[in-house]
Amino acid sequence: MGEHPSPGPAVAASAEAERIEELEPEAEEQPPVAPEDFDPGNTGYISTGKFRSLLESHSSKLDPHKREVLLALADSHADGQICYQDFVNLMSNKRSNSFRQAILQGNRRLCSKALLEEKGLNFSQRLIRHVAYETLPREIDRKWYYDSYTCCPPPWFMITVTLLEIAFFLYNGVSLDQFVLQVTHPRYLKNSLVYHPQLRAQAWRYLTYIFMHAGIEHLGLNVVLQLLVGVPLEMVHGATRIGLVYVAGVVAGSLAVSVADMTAPAVGSSGGVYALVSAHLANIVMNWSGMKCQFKLLRMAVALICMSMEFGRAVWLRFHPSAYPPCPHPSFVVHLGGVAVGITLGVVVLRNYEQRLQDQSLWWIFVAMYTVFVLFAVFWNIFAYTLLDLKLPPPP
Repeated sequence: MGEHPSPGPAVAASAEAERIEELEPEAEEQPPVAPEDFDPGNTGYISTGKFRSLLESHSSKLDPHKREVLLALADSHADGQICYQDFVNLMSNKRSNSFRQAILQGNRRLCSKALLEEKGLNFSQRLIRHVAYETLPREIDRKWYYDSYTCCPPPWFMITVTLLEIAFFLYNGVSLDQFVLQVTHPRYLKNSLVYHPQLRAQAWRYLTYIFMHAGIEHLGLNVVLQLLVGVPLEMVHGATRIGLVYVAGVVAGSLAVSVADMTAPAVGSSGGVYALVSAHLANIVMNWSGMKCQFKLLRMAVALICMSMEFGRAVWLRFHPSAYPPCPHPSFVVHLGGVAVGITLGVVVLRNYEQRLQDQSLWWIFVAMYTVFVLFAVFWNIFAYTLLDLKLPPPP
């Protein structure tokens, strides 16, 4: 499309007031006609009738999914006119708050075939479609995600964390000459990454303990869960959101151990993994009717079985006679801290595909709750151990 005149004052004021969200930093697709052809008065609006005739005359040039959403937008306006800027926003993959509401209203009439029924897709397109149906409960968001996803950037966060965990495990396995139940080795707790109650003043240990696993069986279950669940979630929600949930679960896990199981160390990435998996499962349950993914019952059952096996192993290990008394084996409370983060903060983060978290009141409530818990745990670590006169195991 060629250059077009500046929009009227009403449109300029609206564009300045509304917050525009970029779904993808791709080049703008320009509308096929100049605005003066349908808006000779330069008001910034066109009639819904002219808008529909524009779509019909240029339907072959538009992506079918975008055309469906545009039709939904046209039918959502009861005042007979559409803001031209809304049309430009959609064609350039931008969505404002008012535009989002129009799409949600118009979605009631969006009755064409679902994305799942599309034929002739290559492997990459089928994979993206599968991820959309695995994680998003609304067809309108699934289509938007399918149209917009470019795999740039790739899901680097979960892949990087997983590779680091495997690398540290192999290094420790070679150093200790032990790969199964490494935690029973007398030198295991001497590693500077493990959370140990006597060394709780070393703040990095509340986070770095994720790189130390109890053994190959511990690492294996965590890696499988975070790749099968975490990578698709990151593909949809991005590294920032998924990293936030993961790290929040990790920190909550070690702090929960320092409060509820004060004499035990902590190892493994279960806090972050359980935060992601529990948030995803809770999101599926809360949006059960909208989740059209195949075998969702089977997927939930497999995830719950894996989580139960890993948690059961952790409970058994915690109460198994220690190989280095008087220090017990690592705590299982890490898992519970991760679940608590997942079903609170995680659910809010994963509930909406593209809405800003700052716009959600429930987000701020759970952030406040998480902040209060962290502050409580910090003061608990400073004062409670002395006040309770607790006998801690000697430092490793």
